[in-house]
Amino acid sequence: MNKTLIATALLLASTSLASAGGELFLYNWGNYTSPEMITKFEAATGIKVTITDFDSNDTALAKIEAGASGFDLVVPSAGFVSIYAEKGLIQKLDLARLPNHKNIAPEWMDVTWDAGREWSVPWQWGSTGMSVNTKVYTGDINTSAIFMEPPPELAGKINVVPEMGDVLALATMYEGGEVCSEDAEVMKKVRDALLAAKAKWIAMDYSTVEKMSNNDYAATVDWNGASMRSRLANPDVAYGYPREGFDLWMDNVVLLSDAKNVDSAYLFMDFIMAPENAAMLSAFARYANGISGSDAFMPADMKDAPEIVTPAEFAANGHFVLTCTGKALEYQTAIWTELQK
Repeated sequence: MNKTLIATALLLASTSLASAGGELFLYNWGNYTSPEMITKFEAATGIKVTITDFDSNDTALAKIEAGASGFDLVVPSAGFVSIYAEKGLIQKLDLARLPNHKNIAPEWMDVTWDAGREWSVPWQWGSTGMSVNTKVYTGDINTSAIFMEPPPELAGKINVVPEMGDVLALATMYEGGEVCSEDAEVMKKVRDALLAAKAKWIAMDYSTVEKMSNNDYAATVDWNGASMRSRLANPDVAYGYPREGFDLWMDNVVLLSDAKNVDSAYLFMDFIMAPENAAMLSAFARYANGISGSDAFMPADMKDAPEIVTPAEFAANGHFVLTCTGKALEYQTAIWTELQK
């Protein structure tokens, strides 16, 4: 056995990955999981990973809540972690089985939705803003007016992603309200503005990378990593940070209460918290991750990308948004239901 093979064998043994075998069923956002990283995990463990896609937090929660999903792990956004926990849909993690838990960056450890990271581990994080084809529209892209009051050049060519929390946060901030507002007058303004704007939208679709790359859409409410991927395929695409306010988010991996492949799930969660593997996730989806030491393995083109590094003039406009509750959630749900008719 040569030195390379010996080193590889020792590495696998030291991380408890060698010859694990079995299966793992992951429920994740579409087009968000690095195939290269999955191949590496499967080769290291012998575990076969099956990925099923979803396009919104509400879609995923409804599927899991219905029961007998067959999934082991799901990847909800920050505000949904506590909802899963309160409903008994996920189990508290045995941190002794996650030696790489120590790699979670300090700023992502004691988070408001999961103090001490007892229920979840980081996947990726980013912002929600505007992707715009600058050949079609040459005006200001750093505004939610792109989808709230579409300029003539973009009318009938705008997409809005089907994620209630992100869209309602942008719309509420655009109308001068606080995110999760319980002010009936503010939320009526938000409702009326969104319903009026919808006539100028072409779709409410999750597949922004492909559609912006191919010029099927001229603009979309978008996530920063998706916008970067679109720009790499189509240099006319640019990412805008709404000056009225934009939301920041983090997606997280949680272990379902009825998971059948618990051992495989723990191996996977630990695997993605190794810096080089976290960087593989980022290199594919083009979002930052919450793992210390991953910067050394990140693609060079992400280190100063305009979609990843928020310009100083807009940094103060970003707000970390959790899921609304109470009357605010009632208002949002009613607006969203009407918007989707």
